[in-house]
This record gives sequence, structure tokens and C-alpha cells, in this order.
Amino acid sequence: MAGTLFQLAFLVVVPFWALMIVAPGWRWSERIAGSPYVVLPALVVWAFAIAPVFGDFAAEMLNPDLAGVRALFADDDVVAAVWAQVLAWDLFIGRWIYLDSRERRIHPLVMAPVLVLTILLSPIGMPLYFLLRVPLTRATPGA
Repeated sequence: MAGTLFQLAFLVVVPFWALMIVAPGWRWSERIAGSPYVVLPALVVWAFAIAPVFGDFAAEMLNPDLAGVRALFADDDVVAAVWAQVLAWDLFIGRWIYLDSRERRIHPLVMAPVLVLTILLSPIGMPLYFLLRVPLTRATPGA
């Protein structure tokens, strides 16, 4: 079951990433990505994955130590849950980057690699976007 949930976590976020990267100008992409609820499918997967081990997980999170967290990660349910949580967080960050870049009128061909990098390594994608967003922001007509 954990293996299935691990795979499912990725599959439920891919459509949202695809909209933001492949069809960034489509009005439905902006409408869908405009909702913070896009992260809910991954969080539902998280809930199913963490349910069997929630007690142990919560106890460790209330008083974490390296050995205890390492022991938790030996459980496939925990790995699947944390993977779903990471994917939800990355999507939330990517969604913000996408919406902010649309508001700033940054060209989608510039944003596509930034969003792909955010999927793969959000700790690099987000700072990269921060470096690019001011110099690439285009003036709004009439402003």
C-alpha cells in the first residue's frame, strides 16, 4: 500500500504542474492554480499514508531527535507520507511562483525552467525565482 501511495502522491500533483508549465497562459491554468486547494490531493494521500503510523509519527514530532526520525524513516508508510508532504509543499511554492510571475508578466519561456527546477529542487527554484523576478518584471501597460 505504501508503494502505491508513494506513486499516487506524484500523480496527483503532476496535472497542476503541467498546467503551470505547459499551458501557463490558458485562463483555466490561472484559475485552477489560483486556488490554494490544489495541494489537497497530495495532502489526502499524506493522510492515508500516515494513518497507520500516526501515533508513532506524532510522538516523534513532538520530541524529535535524529535517531528517532531515522527509525521512523525505516517505515515505508512514513516515507510515502513525507514524500506526499514534500510534493504538496513544492506545489504550494510553485503555485505562488507561477501566480507571481503571471502578475509580473514574466515570460512563460523563462518561467518554465524555473518551475521545473522548483519541482525537482524547490530550495534552489525559489531563491532563483527571487533573483530573477525583479529584473524580469515587465511594466504593466498604463502603469
